[in-house]
Amino acid sequence: MNATTGGRYLAVDPGEKFLGLAVSDPTGRLARPLQVLRHQSHRADAEAIARLARQWEVTTIVVGLATDVHGRATTLQARRARNLARHLRRVTGLPVVLWDETGTTQAARAVWAATRRRGRHRQRPDAAAAALLLQAYLNDRHPPPEPDAPLPEDAPWP
Repeated sequence: MNATTGGRYLAVDPGEKFLGLAVSDPTGRLARPLQVLRHQSHRADAEAIARLARQWEVTTIVVGLATDVHGRATTLQARRARNLARHLRRVTGLPVVLWDETGTTQAARAVWAATRRRGRHRQRPDAAAAALLLQAYLNDRHPPPEPDAPLPEDAPWP
């Protein structure tokens, strides 16, 4: 499988100190948080992510790209994301897609703060932000069917 036919995707939500990681199911339809890595250097981060990509048999890596209110990727964080994407392409040989991460970190922090009080999440919200980023990317690639549309014959049972 390749990036155009599906397969498993890995998302990276790069932050200043931490990188949130998420992975899709094998069909490339559903995202879930995977883990959080502490940022070391672009090279070390790319090597750690490459190991996970091999372990999870990933076909494409999606890196979150911070944009400003006008949709331009001009921030320091955007430059860091581009540098990480370059290193990932070199280290993995996989397609690496930059994807707008606007709002994912804030949404993940809101959920994390609400559920943390009840003791459900002890990890940082970075992996959840990566899952939101990846799900947005997957939804764009595979829009959900219309509510009244018939299911395909080969649809997996949930």
